[in-house]
Amino acid sequence: MHVEIWSDIICPWCYLGKARFEAALGSFEHRDEVTVTFRSFELDPSREGVEPLQRMLAARYGPDAVQMEERMTGLAAAEGLGYRVDREVGNTFDAHRLLHLAREQGVENELVNALFTANFAEARPLFTGGTLLEVAAGAGLDRAAAERVLADPAAYADAVREEEQEAARLGATGVPFFVLDRRLGVAGGQSVEVFARALEQAWGQRAA
Repeated sequence: MHVEIWSDIICPWCYLGKARFEAALGSFEHRDEVTVTFRSFELDPSREGVEPLQRMLAARYGPDAVQMEERMTGLAAAEGLGYRVDREVGNTFDAHRLLHLAREQGVENELVNALFTANFAEARPLFTGGTLLEVAAGAGLDRAAAERVLADPAAYADAVREEEQEAARLGATGVPFFVLDRRLGVAGGQSVEVFARALEQAWGQRAA
């Protein structure tokens, strides 16, 4: 069974959703027969520059921003995940391009984990080439190949856009968006129980 996960590395619900999905997958009887692919989706593709998260949230949500982040901090802690509120937000297109390279090199999941950890648990600035490159190399990506991708704005650009367009065709209006065997879609960072039922349902439809 093939599970595709559209997500963005600055999306907190994607961070939580990945952890919850993996918990459900770990208890799934047929887990060794499940392949997971991460697909590109930018929350803010038009973003230019970098700014503190708190400033962006305050401008967008006003006084509710503080409570929102406090809630996310608690939800992350419940999943055993680090969550810092002093991180930055910026354009994630380069990170998505590197994720396509990582898929080719067989370290896609490792890079997704490294990017989530660097952003949410460590508040590292991923929106400059230097830090992004260090995180990618630390996740097992060939450093020279990653440098070439970052130096060439066209590298994997079409692949990123194609996956974003595919998400729209499938009806995704936000992320995370999970598609199981192109039979069943699950939107949002649902509970472990919801993901467990989805896995069972998709597997049952596959066997039917």
